[in-house]
Amino acid sequence: MPEAPRPTPGDLAPRAPEPMPEGTPETGDLVVDAALRDLAVVDPDDLDAVLTAGESVHGTLTSRLSDLGT
Repeated sequence: MPEAPRPTPGDLAPRAPEPMPEGTPETGDLVVDAALRDLAVVDPDDLDAVLTAGESVHGTLTSRLSDLGT
């Protein structure tokens, strides 16, 4: 059985986030910005992909905002 690849130190190093597509709002929250970036790059003609990305943004925002009261 082949051995699974082992991560190198470079694989584990933090990476700079990808730049936001033009016109996409940036919040400064890495998780929220990643969800917004994913939504911005979805093909608008692929309704299933748009809905999936939109639901992801909704879930991310709901999760982040629920922490504000604590």
